[in-house]
Amino acid sequence: MSSLTLAIATGRTAKQAMVLLEKTGITFPDFHNKSRKLVMLNETKTIKLILVKTADLPTYVEKGAADIGIIGKDIIMEEQPDIYELVDLQIGKCKVAIAGFPTQALQNGSPLTVATKYPFITKSFFDEKGIRVETIKLNGSIELAPLIGLSDVIVDIVETGTTLKENGLVVLDEIMDISARLIVNKASFATKTAEIEQFINQVKVALE
Repeated sequence: MSSLTLAIATGRTAKQAMVLLEKTGITFPDFHNKSRKLVMLNETKTIKLILVKTADLPTYVEKGAADIGIIGKDIIMEEQPDIYELVDLQIGKCKVAIAGFPTQALQNGSPLTVATKYPFITKSFFDEKGIRVETIKLNGSIELAPLIGLSDVIVDIVETGTTLKENGLVVLDEIMDISARLIVNKASFATKTAEIEQFINQVKVALE
């Protein structure tokens, strides 16, 4: 019977997390590119893996549906879940940045319209700078917003900058560096301390 439930966000993070877990000796035979399974067990049947949408993962961990999760720091900052953030996994590295046309000023007295899937991070950053903003929440193709006049700038994840460049946009300022983190449900950490600490120690060894 599985003793720990691990939630991983689908997509790029899942692939990188699996590589890291393999280094710890934890493997999930049913996990492969063509699989549509959302729940699977590791070889020793001690860990149940659930694959969830990125934005939902903190909720699964906070509510106890998963004991442990692997998720980007950007989502933790945006969602502000009531969890423990315990290890920087050094994977999924990128930046949250402000981007727009090269001629766009960030401070010109009038409110700035910002398209983003990170309204909390955006407002916090601009409030600190004393810049008034109106945020527009979008979930995909954020780069489109300034191109069609929906926003002045965007706040989004930037990894290589290729998509920005292809659309005539540049990074105007960087908000934060991010990477994937290991998060833990608070109640689980109290009731399954030994199992969770063993898992964390295995991961830390793999990171060395």
